[in-house]
Amino acid sequence: MFAVNSIRLRQALAALLLAATSLGGHAAEPKVLRYAFPVAEIGFDPTQLSDIYSRTVTAHIFEALYAYDHLARPIKFKPLIAAALPEISPDFRTFVVRLRPGIYFADDAAFKGKRREVVAQDFVYSFKRFADPALKAQGWSTFEEADFVGLTALRKQAIADKTPFDYEREIDGIKALDRYTLQFKVVNPRPRLLQSVLAGNDLRGAVAREVVEFYGDKIMGHPVGTGPFQLKSWTRSSRMVLERNPDYRERYYDAEPAANDAEGQALLARFKGRRLPMVDRVEIAIIEEVQPRWLSFLNDESDFVERVPNEFITLAMPGGRLAPNLAKRGMHSVRTVGAEQVLTVFNLDDPVVGGYSADKVALRRAIGLGIDVEREIRLARRGQAIQAQSQIVPHTTGYSETFKSEMGDFDTARAKALLDMFGYVDKDGDGWRDQPSGAPMLLVRNTQPDNASRQLDELWQKNLAAIGIKIEFKTAKWPENLKSARSGKFMIWGVGSSADRPDGQSALQRLYGPSTGTQNLARFKHAEFDALYDRMQGMPDGPERDALFLQAKRIGVAFMPYKVHLHRIHTDMSQRWMSGFRRPLFWQDWWQYVDIDADHRQSH
Repeated sequence: MFAVNSIRLRQALAALLLAATSLGGHAAEPKVLRYAFPVAEIGFDPTQLSDIYSRTVTAHIFEALYAYDHLARPIKFKPLIAAALPEISPDFRTFVVRLRPGIYFADDAAFKGKRREVVAQDFVYSFKRFADPALKAQGWSTFEEADFVGLTALRKQAIADKTPFDYEREIDGIKALDRYTLQFKVVNPRPRLLQSVLAGNDLRGAVAREVVEFYGDKIMGHPVGTGPFQLKSWTRSSRMVLERNPDYRERYYDAEPAANDAEGQALLARFKGRRLPMVDRVEIAIIEEVQPRWLSFLNDESDFVERVPNEFITLAMPGGRLAPNLAKRGMHSVRTVGAEQVLTVFNLDDPVVGGYSADKVALRRAIGLGIDVEREIRLARRGQAIQAQSQIVPHTTGYSETFKSEMGDFDTARAKALLDMFGYVDKDGDGWRDQPSGAPMLLVRNTQPDNASRQLDELWQKNLAAIGIKIEFKTAKWPENLKSARSGKFMIWGVGSSADRPDGQSALQRLYGPSTGTQNLARFKHAEFDALYDRMQGMPDGPERDALFLQAKRIGVAFMPYKVHLHRIHTDMSQRWMSGFRRPLFWQDWWQYVDIDADHRQSH
């Protein structure tokens, strides 16, 4: 009873402190951050997520061992739940991490009134969940690639024996040496284990076993972590509300921006020493159509618009500068080339566009050559992108501004010649190309029911008609299309992908055979590519590894399991009463680093 009352008392005191001003004791206006997601979330169990929107929420609820310094460019890692950077053996096979004592999960009914400290065993359990075959974790491939000693064998045993995954069995790969010490052992050298597995709040945060067992199959709606915010309400595909975690430890704004980084230094000077989080509440609406999402910002119903819709970018940022009418209202803009890509996925298991024979490869290459990406950037994207030449994205190792390939070509004549050469001609006289066998050929591209997708569909229709290919579109919400892609029940789909770490190899996971069904949506299987990928895993960064990146990119271009279109330019915009935003490159958490002047907003 005392434990329950003490938790309630702490929370009540925290609420009183937030609600009172230091002088008159009058209730202070809570600081609320309001904005909209353009796509619906999936849920909040880290093992089930790959979409950026759900992961943005979980990144603020859970905490990993390590985090990115939010202002540092180039990227730096810093301890979060860990007490220090890992102790790493010279052969990059053993990593020892010591936890900081006194970090607690947010209060929840699953803990039955007791304050629950995070311990090393919580990370052992959280990481093992990704290996549990019953969960079909989207991030399993990353753990499989990390090659933790004994983890894959434990998973395979559960599959072979058709028995529940044995969480109790201790393995050398992920082990708690004591209450606050973790040991990780990998079979082969993993120089970048910190960035691939040990960092990233959205997927690698500590999850308490009691919470998972308490909520069972409802865990997607009950995330409980150690982070700065708690989920207070959730109306699926409509609205999410998060509030400051009243039990969040004392954590203060600090960072290490480069000395010549004027923006970063200015943010540090302004906020250094402020207790985190600086806002009390975050309200997120799902507004899929671009016009109402943009209007909600212009009408002061949102404090922030993430990625100004392309349809309005010329009004908001004429000539790349903030429009005078918006500047007069005190709005701020941040423009960033994203560490991401927009790509077309071909299902390599599909009988029409899939396969590895010369004619099937020629079909995909012809489609790629027939897509006018420059026009897509100019019209549908309103110039807010740069053309891609490979799967590797800006800001990551392996990316080169000078690399040029067929991936970036638009050549209708060459596309037609390829199709003619491999027998994709009009055999029945209906005006459309048929398959080499003589069977009719109809491409089906999955798409979404929003205006931006409709514009892209029109471009696809026009581009493929120009080379004699008939296409139709299958419309569904984004989460449904993702589900279809994961299960291989699609032909073609367009999707965006963001890097979650500075190492460019994470993008190549989309072509790695063992990642089929998770990151490898194309279901591409190529022995030479997989061998390259495996070699790269254990190599330190340097010229030798860069040469393997080049080989891997060329294989991706030659077989065209994906047509990579572009890397987006993001223009984020905030109201004058919001301050502190800087677009994250590889991480999703940023709410704790921004401030809202509630009085200024009220007086507007």
